[in-house]
Parts: sequence; C-alpha cells; structure tokens
Amino acid sequence: MEKAPPTKRPRYDAAFRAEAMRLASESRSTLAAARALNIDPKRLYAWQKAAQLPLPADPAEAAEVRALRAANKRLAQELDILKKAITIFSHPPTP
Repeated sequence: MEKAPPTKRPRYDAAFRAEAMRLASESRSTLAAARALNIDPKRLYAWQKAAQLPLPADPAEAAEVRALRAANKRLAQELDILKKAITIFSHPPTP
C-alpha cells in the first residue's frame, strides 16, 4: 500500500498575521475571526499569545499586569456594548 503524500501546512506572512490579529481584536471573538479567515483557531490564539509582552519577573508586578490586562479586556467589551446600544437607540423607530 502506498502512503498518501504528506500535506503541506500553509505558511502565513507577517502581514496576514497582523491583519488576522487586528480582525480578532475587533471581532466578537477570536474563534469567529478564525472562522471568517478559514484558519485554525489554535493558530490564531498562538499568534496572539506570542504577540503579548512577557510578564515581569517580580510576582507583584506580574499580578498587577494580569489584573490590568483583565480590566482592559472587560472595559473594551463594555465599550463595544455601549457602541452597539448607541447605534440601536439612535435610530428612531419606524411607524
């Protein structure tokens, strides 16, 4: 029996990665962005993790950075919700 030739994994250039991460940050979720781009979500998560700055060596500073990142993420989600609410309520109801 012959083996099927190994499939090559697609290579993505830096511009595509940057655009994919931008889309993921602006999208509802990273998973939705990965589906839209037809790439593996794990790959996109790995790109995002690699793009993050490393945590400081001091445990107190590292905890503070984690807390600030979580707060930043929460505030960004709240801002998105408020933007959507503004668009919904700024349009008058149709009679």
